[in-house]
Amino acid sequence: MTKNILYLHGFLSSPKSVKAQLTKEHIEIHHPELDILIPQLPNHPEQTADVLQQLLEHYGSSLIGVVGSSLGGYLATWVSQQLAIPGVLINPAAYPYVLLQDYLGWHKHPYTGDEFEVTPNFNEHLKYFDVPTPSQLPLWLLLQTEDETLNYREAVDKYQGCQMTIEEGGDHAFQGYERFLPQIVEFFQARLD
Repeated sequence: MTKNILYLHGFLSSPKSVKAQLTKEHIEIHHPELDILIPQLPNHPEQTADVLQQLLEHYGSSLIGVVGSSLGGYLATWVSQQLAIPGVLINPAAYPYVLLQDYLGWHKHPYTGDEFEVTPNFNEHLKYFDVPTPSQLPLWLLLQTEDETLNYREAVDKYQGCQMTIEEGGDHAFQGYERFLPQIVEFFQARLD
């Protein structure tokens, strides 16, 4: 059976994002024995829950790890817990249901063109994915201190006890992400039975 890695993008992002494409290219070139799954996540968290449940039902036994960026990092924590698989979180949103209070209102998705509304109910649905004690999970956080969107200290506090790489500078996109791709795959493969 082919082994898979799941990549989860962030809010207002897509499988076409730079990090998603860098991950895909690295897997295809250096690890042809692996497949990468990069779903377009819905704009609403209740629909995201359905998509993730379907992915876990279909691919769960073949997933060796999950990578998530920003909101995708928050979701990847949940996937890691559900399947007991390792996760790599890139500048993860520790508490997106708080952060997205600043995003209430209508948005146009820059990749899909879809228009949708972030409501207080939207943020309540995000709490479904909350993992209160992620320190028990095999997680590795990649954080940069100059993230202009998220306060990296929130992730440091929430994920105490998890493996972390904290780089001075950088930004929310995580500059130089591609440097870590070989180590990310090793992190997943080292935990295979």
